[in-house]
Amino acid sequence: MEVLFREINPFDLWIWVEFETVPKEMEKQYIEELFNSWFFLGKLGGYNAENFQVQEVGVDVSYMNYDPDYAENSMMSLMHNMGEFEFLGNWGRCWFDLGTSDLVALDILINSVRELSKDYVTINQLIIGGENQDWPVETNPEDKFMEE
Repeated sequence: MEVLFREINPFDLWIWVEFETVPKEMEKQYIEELFNSWFFLGKLGGYNAENFQVQEVGVDVSYMNYDPDYAENSMMSLMHNMGEFEFLGNWGRCWFDLGTSDLVALDILINSVRELSKDYVTINQLIIGGENQDWPVETNPEDKFMEE
């Protein structure tokens, strides 16, 4: 699976997925669930690199002391909005406002899409940002917000 980055605006970000073939309903469900889960974690502040206490400890985290005060004092890092996932032919796309979430969120998404492609539905490329010449974006992606 190829990963391409185009122009990135974290507050107005389209993410494109090119499938090997036109996805079946179950394959659409897989990709939609992945993106919905990724967004939900972001909405809850899961991609806050300032508070990666476990990662900072290293390999041996047995009996580590987690500091709730440190966590409480880190800056909020929340995703703001997600559009509906859309499909056209062998393409899928979704619009996001990543808000103040850290860009580690994109690494986590890429890793997850790579595994999905290996195990469930073949994905040729994941394009982060920019536009797709074959599928123009609307001028008001805000109209596509998911209901909260």
